[in-house]
Amino acid sequence: MDKAEIRKTIYRRRAENGGTLLPDSRIICEKVMQTREFQSASAIYVYMDCKGEVSVRPLLEAAWKLGKKTAAPRVTGPGEMRYYYISSYGDVAPGYYNIPEPTTGREAADEDALLIMPGVAFDPMRHRCGYGQGFYDRYLAAHTQHPTIALAFSFQILEEVPADSNDIRPDMVVTEKEVYLA
Repeated sequence: MDKAEIRKTIYRRRAENGGTLLPDSRIICEKVMQTREFQSASAIYVYMDCKGEVSVRPLLEAAWKLGKKTAAPRVTGPGEMRYYYISSYGDVAPGYYNIPEPTTGREAADEDALLIMPGVAFDPMRHRCGYGQGFYDRYLAAHTQHPTIALAFSFQILEEVPADSNDIRPDMVVTEKEVYLA
């Protein structure tokens, strides 16, 4: 399948699995919270979930309780995003494509923050099919020190995802059933 076909397939699977998304999100986030990367991080950069993605709410709530700095992305130009600090869900509002974005003006600058990334689909080698605009690949190419963990439901893991030289693989992909490591 090419990336366009993969996106259609996964969007359909998200709709079909709607009733299990929140319970499975909790399982995935619990697994992430047990990782050395999460436990040792002083800052966590997350995506703001929407449209059936793995919910990051449990991660954010745990990070806030632990006193970790948290940040989320805001689109700042064509194909460009930057992270801004958030300390509650009151710090975000609908933005680019109606995805929640930070409303604060405090740009995050933790080059070694644990970065939690989304994706449409992955394969066991951690190749990633994103949403097609390259925001995370561009950001990670410019900020190379972030440890990265991608969150996905098991139905988002395919046998193979096409990849090219610009695609940046996460260090780890965590699903409710498996953990795929570098």
